[in-house]
This record gives sequence, structure tokens and C-alpha cells, in this order.
Amino acid sequence: MIRAVRADDYQIWLPLWQAYLAFYEAELPAPVTRTTWERLLDPAEPVHGALAFDDEGRAVGLVQWLFHRSTWSEGDVCYLNDLFVDASQRGKGLGRKLIAHVHADATTRGAPEVYWLTHETNLTAQKLYNAVAERPGFIQYRQLTGE
Repeated sequence: MIRAVRADDYQIWLPLWQAYLAFYEAELPAPVTRTTWERLLDPAEPVHGALAFDDEGRAVGLVQWLFHRSTWSEGDVCYLNDLFVDASQRGKGLGRKLIAHVHADATTRGAPEVYWLTHETNLTAQKLYNAVAERPGFIQYRQLTGE
């Protein structure tokens, strides 16, 4: 089962979020994590989140996405920002279902596309992504500010 996050889900969302960050060897200050959670719950924010549950009711995956303007379309596009499936559940089709969940929401909202990034070393995820989406060939560049 996949459903939108609810206010009382923080304690089951947090370990998945932390595992996702650990997978990418990333650390975020606690206030950033708290702000992310608050945005997921705020209907005025363009940020959305859902949790996936196994047959025993345990949260085993998360997906978070947002809508934003694009100069290439009239409608907002959908950025699938975060996707994580617990290691014990990988290979069972849950990642595909989480992507489909976001795609369905984007379709309902009239977004012309869903796009996402992954690290070049995440070859397991790329096998799934290559099966469900096109790879347009763009390379990401980034400049940090304020440092």
C-alpha cells in the first residue's frame, strides 16, 4: 500500500529518511529535516510525500516530489526529489510502484512530465529507471551559494 504522509507519520518517516541520506552518504542539519517534514504536510507547499507499507503494515519506502514552473511548458513540471526503498524490500517492484504513484499525481495535476536524478554509481536504480523512463542525456552542474 502507498499513501500520502500524515502528521502522525513522523516517527516512521524519519528512519526511512535517515536511511536514504545514509545511502547517499549525506548529512543534513536537524532543522532541514524538520523543515522538509513540515513542507510535506503543508497544503500550501508544492512538496508532497508518500510512504509505502509492506503486508505487515511496516513503512518500507518513501517518495517525495514537488511541482515547479518551467520555461518549456505552460504547466508545472514534476520533480521526483527523493525515492527510497528499504534494502529488505528491493527487487520486489516497490520502486516502480512509487514512481507510478508520483506519475499518477503528476498526471492528475496536468504536469507534462516527471523527471528525477540519481547518482552515477547507483547502477541498481538505473536498471529500473531505464525500464520506466527515458534518459535524455543531460549532465547536472551545481554551484553552491552562501559559503
